[in-house]
Order: sequence, then C-alpha cells, then structure tokens
Amino acid sequence: MELDFNSKFPEFDQYEEHYLDLMAFTLKRLDIKCDPIVSVSFVDNKYIHKINKKYRGIDRPTDVISFAFVDAEGNYDKILSSPGVVVLGDIYISIDKAKEQAEEYGHSLHRELSFLFIHGLLHLLGFDHMKEEDEKIMFSLQDEILSAKGI
Repeated sequence: MELDFNSKFPEFDQYEEHYLDLMAFTLKRLDIKCDPIVSVSFVDNKYIHKINKKYRGIDRPTDVISFAFVDAEGNYDKILSSPGVVVLGDIYISIDKAKEQAEEYGHSLHRELSFLFIHGLLHLLGFDHMKEEDEKIMFSLQDEILSAKGI
C-alpha cells in the first residue's frame, strides 16, 4: 500500500500518516487484496475550481474530486481481490472547502478532512452515489469507517 501525499499547506503534513491509517483500515474492512497506490493532494478552491470546470463541466469549487485509474466496469472485484500492485487514482481535497464545511456542519476540520479522504477513496474503489440505493451504501460505509476510527 502506498500513498503519494502532496500538499500546498505544510500545517497539514501530519495527514499523510492519518490517511495511511484510514486507507489500511478501509482496505481491510472491504477485504481488498491488491497492493494499491493512491495519490492525494491538498489544494485550494482556485485549483479545485479549475479541475471541476475542466473535467466535470461544473464552474465552481468543490470539496473533493477523485480520478479513478481502474476503468474496469464489472471487473472491479476481480482487480481489487487479486494480489499485485494497482494504481487506484488521484484524490484532490480543497482545504478551503473543508474549512467552510467543517464550520457549516458544526464539526472539526479533522473530521471533515477524514470524511473527504474516505469519500474519495471509496470512489477509487468503485463506489458511487448517483442512485439513492448506492448513496445509502456508500454513506453508511463512510460513517461506519469514521465511527470505528473514533472520528
């Protein structure tokens, strides 16, 4: 398991170890057998706005964007349950948006940054929330992981 951590914000460098722990826990919980590589970058609203506009056609900043490199439609289970290195993809998290949302939702920035990472990671692992039933599965799994880690 490898996490390529990039941040424009040195005050958040401790999140590399935290995210490695969350990633290991999530992979074990989901019984993922592959040896994944994930890149996570902390960016500002200006940067994530550009990404959101270019790749999603949405002209505003967002909190988290994931780019999955595994494009295997129905083969996710096979790929993730096989031993071997798999580059899962990139996660971009807006520190600005995370701060706004932590205040808006009345919880800590730590909780928000943890939630956004788990959300992005689950997208890389093939989860989505486009349909109501998929949203229930994904969001309950996020809550379960955060709860189990005491967050």
